[in-house]
Amino acid sequence: MSAPTTKPTVTEREARQVAEAAREQDWRKPSFAKELFLGRFRLDLIHPHPMPTDEATQRGEEFLAKLRDFLETKVDGALIEREARIPDEVITGLKEIGALGMKIDTKYGGLGLGQVYYNKALALAGSASPAIGVLLSAHQSIGVPQPLKLFGTPEQKERFLPRCARTDISAFLLTEPDVGSDPARLAASAVPDGDDYILDGVKLWTTNGVVADLLVVMARVPKSEGHKGGITAFVVETNSPGITVENRNAFMGLRGIENGVTRFHQVRVPAANRIGPEGAGLKIALTTLNTGRLSLPASCVAAGKWCLKIAREWSAAREQWGKPVAQHEAVGAKISFIAATTFALEAVTDLASQMADEDRNDIRIEGALAKLYASEMGWLMADELVQIRGGRGFETADSLRARGERGVPAEQMLRDLRINRIFEGSTEIMHLLIAREAVDAHLSVAGDLIDPDKSLQQKAKAGAGAGVFYAKWLPKLVAGQGQLPYAYGDFKHDVDLATHLRYVERTSRKLARSTFYAMSRWQGRMETKQGFLGRIVDIGAELFAMSAACVRAEHLRAQGEHGREAYQLADAFCRQSRLRVEELFGRLWHNTDDLDRTVVKGVMSGTYEWLEDGIVDPSTDGPWIADATPGPSERENVHREIR
Repeated sequence: MSAPTTKPTVTEREARQVAEAAREQDWRKPSFAKELFLGRFRLDLIHPHPMPTDEATQRGEEFLAKLRDFLETKVDGALIEREARIPDEVITGLKEIGALGMKIDTKYGGLGLGQVYYNKALALAGSASPAIGVLLSAHQSIGVPQPLKLFGTPEQKERFLPRCARTDISAFLLTEPDVGSDPARLAASAVPDGDDYILDGVKLWTTNGVVADLLVVMARVPKSEGHKGGITAFVVETNSPGITVENRNAFMGLRGIENGVTRFHQVRVPAANRIGPEGAGLKIALTTLNTGRLSLPASCVAAGKWCLKIAREWSAAREQWGKPVAQHEAVGAKISFIAATTFALEAVTDLASQMADEDRNDIRIEGALAKLYASEMGWLMADELVQIRGGRGFETADSLRARGERGVPAEQMLRDLRINRIFEGSTEIMHLLIAREAVDAHLSVAGDLIDPDKSLQQKAKAGAGAGVFYAKWLPKLVAGQGQLPYAYGDFKHDVDLATHLRYVERTSRKLARSTFYAMSRWQGRMETKQGFLGRIVDIGAELFAMSAACVRAEHLRAQGEHGREAYQLADAFCRQSRLRVEELFGRLWHNTDDLDRTVVKGVMSGTYEWLEDGIVDPSTDGPWIADATPGPSERENVHREIR
């Protein structure tokens, strides 16, 4: 059999069916966020705050101390930024202290850290150099170790995990030049050939791909006799004949990452390297990302902490009109936002991470919300820091240093954080993904009613089932604990956080009612109302963050660790968050969505093309999307091993 030469052509409906088939269909464990979207505030699922075991804490703290010493003595973040590359000796040093194997079980030579301390380590590493944080995260969060941990055979774990723990860097290859968040159009192929598969295709934005030793590659297996076919995951040795890293990509931020374009031409991959059955590739990828996404919030927490430190120090030193700028309300409001939001992001990240470690709850929505919320708020905090620093915020650290001032890389932080709103699921895709999970209960009982392919008999049956479900569910949205003045009283001390938890409970019911009303109004067209769905998800993200902030504050108070200050920060965050929630509710029904669609039609038809007059376009010539036709490479291989 030969590799397909044409890209798959799929309709929008077929693409949705592929994505739906890759979802985890069942909810076997409780989910705090899922219940929140249904109007049920299950505080018992997150309070008291879950904690790591003493053994996990000791192991984690010991490694953090070792990692901190290495970062402080061996890493020059400014050098990595200038040269756009992590020195080989730094990567070798990370290998030697075991940083490649943080999440890998000790039986395979790893450190066996849980998600909580893994994230703390990523935050620490990323604060020294964001490129190092990305290197370690791409290797362990979505690279070979995580999918093998979840879906690998004992033989695969024995073969690959010891290498990943100490010597070999891994990468995850899904995206293609013309395939991003729509995997139904995946063109890379893996054609069965005896006990092997023949891999052909081109993968784009392969983080770690330039230096990787092992790859997780998603490719389409054609359906044939004895082969179910479908998108399938493989572990591929980078030194296999036929693999060429054709380009090392450069970006506005994260300049030190080893991200490239990788071409596969007639690459022979043993069937023993297939992860899971044929056709399970997307499910493996999505399941891996459930926890893999938590590494991104960790980097945003680190960014928030640094932004707070610089804002505090600078705003005390810089004077305007006779007093430090921090004492001017316009600047003070920004500092308050950074402090309160950093507290909340750490609360969300630690809570979701500990829930992942305990495996008591289904955290697919919590992990996605954490990624979505942290990437958006992290960017805002960095933007506010640049504004607080003024012209110095726009100036590079090297320029500041050259003229005798402290080299503060605020503009670099802004550049580095910008990608978080795009990779591992853009904000727009995360809105749709979370919205789909949030309405799963509704679609489970009433989905057939709005499915045009269902028969009248199937619709009638669905109608009867939906009637029973909503007869029980809707009355529960009328009243709840949030209307009782003394509810959640154990969160009331010098500062009253109980009032915020009551607000969350009331608002979760309001959110559920709004979702139900929208489904009743738009039915099958609900999936096209992306603006509405995005606001619904953003409200849920704020409610989740408020809940996590309050629970963390109470935990710290009970432990005697900055409890009073934690309550103040949680209170400030919740008050800021509530203003955002009320604005989002207002925009659910009063917005410019319809007008925006009209304007877009005009833009795309050329109606407003006159508005583009008067500029010179500095873009170079070339296709919008590079050709990815399978075949031998005509480029030099820029892959390099780090040994």
